[in-house]
Amino acid sequence: MFGQIPDLFVEVVIPLALPKNYTWAVPAHLQQQVQPGVRVEVVLGKHKKYAGIVKKVIQQAPDRFKPKEIIQVLDSTPIVHEQQLQFWEWIAAYYLCSEGEVMQAAVPANLKLSSESILVWNEGGDYTPEQLTDEEYIVTEALELKRELKLSEVQNLLSVTHVYPVIKRLIEKDVCYVWEELKERYKPKKEKYILLQDTYKDEAKLEELLNNWSRAPKQMELLLAYLHLQQTEHEVTQTNLLKKANATSAQLKGLIEKQVLKVVNRNIDRIQRSKAEINSQFELSTAQINAKEAILSSFKSKDVCLLHGITGSGKTQIYIQLIEEQIQQGKQVLFMLPEIALTAQIIRRLEAHFGGHIGIYHSKFNDNERVEIWQKVCKNELKVVLGARSAALLPFTNLGLVIIDEEHDPSFKQQDPAPRYQARDAAIFLANLFKAKVLLGSGTPSIESRFNAAQQKYGYVSLTERFGEGELPSIEIVDMKPFLKGKAEAVLISPALQEKIAATLTEKKQVILFQNRRGYAPYLICQTCGWIPQCEHCDVTLTYHKAKHKLACHYCGTTYPPIQTCVACGSHQFVQRNFGTEKIEEAVLELFPDARVARMDHDTVKGKHDHDTIIRQFEDQKIDILIGTQMVVKGLDFAHVNLVGIIDADGL
Repeated sequence: MFGQIPDLFVEVVIPLALPKNYTWAVPAHLQQQVQPGVRVEVVLGKHKKYAGIVKKVIQQAPDRFKPKEIIQVLDSTPIVHEQQLQFWEWIAAYYLCSEGEVMQAAVPANLKLSSESILVWNEGGDYTPEQLTDEEYIVTEALELKRELKLSEVQNLLSVTHVYPVIKRLIEKDVCYVWEELKERYKPKKEKYILLQDTYKDEAKLEELLNNWSRAPKQMELLLAYLHLQQTEHEVTQTNLLKKANATSAQLKGLIEKQVLKVVNRNIDRIQRSKAEINSQFELSTAQINAKEAILSSFKSKDVCLLHGITGSGKTQIYIQLIEEQIQQGKQVLFMLPEIALTAQIIRRLEAHFGGHIGIYHSKFNDNERVEIWQKVCKNELKVVLGARSAALLPFTNLGLVIIDEEHDPSFKQQDPAPRYQARDAAIFLANLFKAKVLLGSGTPSIESRFNAAQQKYGYVSLTERFGEGELPSIEIVDMKPFLKGKAEAVLISPALQEKIAATLTEKKQVILFQNRRGYAPYLICQTCGWIPQCEHCDVTLTYHKAKHKLACHYCGTTYPPIQTCVACGSHQFVQRNFGTEKIEEAVLELFPDARVARMDHDTVKGKHDHDTIIRQFEDQKIDILIGTQMVVKGLDFAHVNLVGIIDADGL
């Protein structure tokens, strides 16, 4: 006789800002499937459904209430591991937020599922048809027949999009009630592959088929193209085959109907990766070798080491050798950078050494791409992950090393929304959970990291000489006051800088101009009373963007039409004050009309590939002068840049 199955309960994290995690009961038929890290479908309140993550399995029932049962288990294997659940708990406690808010930030949107409202027929409803309007009656009839309707079906029935007033009245009249259904949003990307029917895998039968082919010459060409692609590429997609053979879908369909070829749908990666191989064939300088040995020596007694290396000292090459050692041990590496713009350039350098071992993760990827990277990290298929601060929240399984380049950068701090975490500090705690080591790299270390090194809490290694024959650049400070006297407008490019730019372009070299303000004019001011337009939501001065002919708030993103009349005094006289990258671009084009000029700021790099496109063009010397905000001065490496101009250095 079987013993009674013991009661089982789970503490579940759901993506909401709740004061604590809640407990649900596990029905007997799901108890074998439940484990920490899997998603479960739960009901919170009367009808609202969520996909939460099991934090822990509990044997003892809660004392003062009877928990609801989970509806179903959504995963066969965990999508987060024990270390991530501990990490979430630490972030929530340290940065004063809830674990649900951490989950909301960490887990890709398409793994959290969406809840779809369903109208369910209320069989015991107390109403009469005379109480219903025409629209209500149509929906009620459909509910009597089908028992439940999705909101989209109600919209189709009534041929309108705004159906909520009708639904609200039906609920008030007790005709139906609302239920929530969870809907899986992640869908694998599929590709059609063409295969030879099993019959013709026999060479004799295939030869007989080709020799006896009499009609449909286009189909014969298509078949021969397939056989050629199969020999050269082994796997043949429908898209490549039709393109190679210059054929139509109808001709392919003919071969399929004749049972010569067949079509199968396969799941494919949205992000294509090269072959996973290691090829780090370069030699370190004596200074780099000494620095690497000092880092490894430091790791014997300390978990964190600060590498203080001046610009151009070759820190990246040290990183590459340390990464190679971790890959050979089967460990994972997290390589964090402050800006998405930096990842595009360094990913190419690392791919040249590590091929498909490298993956990239940041907020510019779409939801489905983020799910696929998440799954590859979770399954330990990706050995090196390169990304901005959100990469620290990925579900690593065997983390061996965390490298945080430009560790002093304020971009590692998440400001809004919660969790408002410092990714550098959080990554150090994450590494501690895996007994991994952390290397902080910077040319200008943060005060707190330098202090921790001085207190012997961190190891400290300095790299004070440039790699190869490189020398530190000379710096010239230009006093702009003499050029401003008697001028109605500010002089953006000093004569000295203008002369240097002209000389650099003559030498076929490149120029970077840095101004940490985007837009055309950071603010407008009324000439009569001094009133300055501000955002209605944020009380932040509005920046004028000439290309869009709009005023924009750089805090909340709200845009406004240009203001013609002062709201304080009624004057129509406004002047533009200060200048942004857009105005500098205009001035440079006036001074150097033959130069190829590009701008890199938040306005010009919207898509996930826009950063990389501009950086590639600059690397390939298709751009002579690059103007930008902090995106252009954070750790990028350009071989042909001979001049960097910092416009308005006082304003930094």
